[in-house]
Amino acid sequence: MNGPIVVGTDGSDTATNAVLRAIQLAKAFDQTLHIVHAAAPQQVSDKKLPAEFRGTVVSGQDNVLDDVASRARSAGVKVEVHSVHGDAAEAILDVAEQVDADLIVVGNKGIGSAKRFVLGNIPSKVVHNSPCSTHVVHTT
Repeated sequence: MNGPIVVGTDGSDTATNAVLRAIQLAKAFDQTLHIVHAAAPQQVSDKKLPAEFRGTVVSGQDNVLDDVASRARSAGVKVEVHSVHGDAAEAILDVAEQVDADLIVVGNKGIGSAKRFVLGNIPSKVVHNSPCSTHVVHTT
């Protein structure tokens, strides 16, 4: 493996399993790990709030990234974090293209669900549109 590794997380236990596998791979191949956290923006429009506090807010995103980045650094892995607003699959794919990733690591949560036929799911979207190799971790 001769390039960066990208992994996404939402802070869930299953996503953490994928991140831990990505940390192992990044360490084994001495590659930089790019950790992506994408969240749908939440609108705050309460008229009672001052104008500077109204608008788009994403809460908890930095805490999730800080936690997993700390784990990677503790394992001796070079890490960069990417906090993105929007669709998680698109964010992972965009970061992979930006950093010229050699591998994307995703968990398998959602692959077997009936909802995937209606809504799609992150692992399937990533695998089908990836600009590089993908590794699907059995996390469920």
